[in-house]
Amino acid sequence: MDVNAAVAALAAIAGVCTGVIAMLAFRWSERDQARPTRTSLHTDAVLPPGVDTVLSVLRSSAVVLDESDSVVKASSAAYALGLVRGGKLAVEPMLHMARDTRRDGEIRQVELDLPRRGTGRGEALAVSARVAPLGSRLVLLLVEDLTEARRIEAVRRDFVANVSHELKTPTGALSLLSEAVMDASDDPEAVTRFAGRMQIEATRLTNLVQELIDLSRVQNDDPLEDAEPVRVDELVAEAIDRSRHPASTKQITMAAGGTADLYVWGNRGQLAAALGNLVENAVNYSPARTRVGIAGGPLAAPGRGQIEIAGSDPLSLIK
Repeated sequence: MDVNAAVAALAAIAGVCTGVIAMLAFRWSERDQARPTRTSLHTDAVLPPGVDTVLSVLRSSAVVLDESDSVVKASSAAYALGLVRGGKLAVEPMLHMARDTRRDGEIRQVELDLPRRGTGRGEALAVSARVAPLGSRLVLLLVEDLTEARRIEAVRRDFVANVSHELKTPTGALSLLSEAVMDASDDPEAVTRFAGRMQIEATRLTNLVQELIDLSRVQNDDPLEDAEPVRVDELVAEAIDRSRHPASTKQITMAAGGTADLYVWGNRGQLAAALGNLVENAVNYSPARTRVGIAGGPLAAPGRGQIEIAGSDPLSLIK
């Protein structure tokens, strides 16, 4: 065989190999495109036009089921909540709702408490599930996470109840003191004493009203919008100074301690209000002639970067 023939034969073999490789690559690409993704599981069912786009912009977790209860489409949030596993809806109550809706075409809604994935403490995840028919063969499930909303509502309810109770003390005191001032109008020394006490109660009332105003900010989408590094020992000093007068009235000794030069990231006003309330409660509910101590220090947990502010009973612990 001459050189030219050999070159031609090699070129032909190379061309055949190139064609085989290209065909295999094309087949592999087709199979890869047909593979179901984490947010879209394809079956024989077809979503109505435009539904895919609408579901992609919803904030709720979305799951679309076909007539065999297989997942046609599921959003990433649905996987994060643990609603879909192995191409199936993993929450039995929601699955029953979907089947009932498929049968009679009625829209259903229910609130459920689901186990939170990844925790061993049995924490519940509060959700609201709404099921509706989607065309003649599909069922749409929308799930809204209500956990944070419930937590905020509980904080609001408890806080309002506590503040409402606390408001009775300064308002009642101001009423009594005003009567005392009227009765002692001919005694300048008594009027001065009562007026000073009225100023203290008025300041206390103003602080409670300000706390109610701050409560309206709890539902802000970014509660740390005005966050800054806040010195812990300054917060402790402010909390003690706030309760110094009621403590002296009950002959309660107040003491501060802990690690110096610690900083916490947060809203200074909210942190001061929270710590001030805890110290105030400690003074109010401690027996007379006792001691209330408060101290801050780094939390004994490596890598967590948290600070613990603790006080003697009945003062609570916050982290």
